[in-house]
Amino acid sequence: MQPCFHLAYHVTDLDEARAFYGRLLGCQEGRSTEAWVDFNFFGHQLSLHLGKPFETTNTGKVGNHMVPMPHLGVVLGMEEWKALAQRLVAANLDFVVTPTIRFEGQTGEQSTMFFLDPSGNPIEVKGFANAAGIFER
Repeated sequence: MQPCFHLAYHVTDLDEARAFYGRLLGCQEGRSTEAWVDFNFFGHQLSLHLGKPFETTNTGKVGNHMVPMPHLGVVLGMEEWKALAQRLVAANLDFVVTPTIRFEGQTGEQSTMFFLDPSGNPIEVKGFANAAGIFER
């Protein structure tokens, strides 16, 4: 079994969450009840429960950007990242950080984008051309 993380957090509306995570991001829905829904979030288990979302602040300085903390993130291969970025741009998603390249020409070069789900939960999606770059120093 490939290890995967499990993360559970609050959303304010499960129907909005289904539209965002399922239809827009393309995550497959799993089990659910009237109070929560699971998604296959790019190979990881994401459980969204009805409730008050966690508080965030734009205090994470990465490169030239101040980003929301805390946030959920996933690292994709570059082709998958590009396809998702194109889909989100075409859907007129309001980005916190528009799809961009960070640390260009340096160790750890990556593509990134930040956005909020309908409940205000921040999500970062990174893209790497080479998986070895994820943990390079």
